[in-house]
Parts: sequence; C-alpha cells; structure tokens
Amino acid sequence: MQITPEGLEKLKEELDYLWRVERPETTKKVTWAASLGDRSENADYHYNKKRLREIDKRVLYLRKCIVDFKVVHYNPYQEGKVMFGAWVEIENDNGLKKRLRIVGYEELIGAKDHISMDSPMAKALLHKEVGDVAIVQTTTARFSWRIINIEYQK
Repeated sequence: MQITPEGLEKLKEELDYLWRVERPETTKKVTWAASLGDRSENADYHYNKKRLREIDKRVLYLRKCIVDFKVVHYNPYQEGKVMFGAWVEIENDNGLKKRLRIVGYEELIGAKDHISMDSPMAKALLHKEVGDVAIVQTTTARFSWRIINIEYQK
C-alpha cells in the first residue's frame, strides 16, 4: 500500500487525536453515563460505548496501516511524467479543466481533488507527459483528457 508523505502525516495526526483527545473524552462520558444507574435505557451510555468501540477499531487499523504503508517520496526521475503523488492538470475537448492528485485509497477521505491510483482516470494518466492525451475508459463511456501540467510536492 502506497501513501504520500503528507498522507502519512495526516494519518499520524488522526491517530494522535483519537488516542489523546477523543478516546479519553468518550471514556469520561461513558463513565458519567454509567454512574447514572440503569443502563438499559441510557442513550448517552449506549451511544458513547458504541463510539468508544469505533474509536478503538480505527486506532487499531491506523496503527497497523502506518507501519505497513510504503511512503513514496518525491524523486527527480518523476519529473515530466505522471506518477504516484503527482498533481496533474488536465483538460477535455469541451475546455473543462481539472486539477487532480494521484494518491492511495487512504488519502481520499475528505479530499475532493484527489483520485485513487487504482481509478480508471489515474490508470489512464500514469506515465504520460505534458501534451499527451489520456483515454479514460469506463463501463459506460470513453473520455479523452489532454495533460496540461504536472507538478510534485518536493
């Protein structure tokens, strides 16, 4: 599994926040709700116990992933070609322009300008150069995009 350095840093920040801030706060809420007595109809208790399980599950997942990810750092050999981590500006025949970054699946959450390296668009763009046309074939249509610019965060 590949990830950009920025993506790995975000995951580490999320893990730190969950472990040091959200989990202790949620644990306090569970303790408080449990102290009220009857738990069978205690919505605060049930909701926060559920949230605590979700946090623990995500913490476990993040700890495993952070170790397993292969961080792809910028390398000068990438210049001029679309590769993992690239910001690519493209334009279609109708003049519609898009600026996208090719990343791993874990970096897609909350980033509307990122696309998965496994997506049809990314697969069509990979290894192309400025001026090349990428043909994106989906199950329903075929699109062509001309590469206008390629950038990397260094």
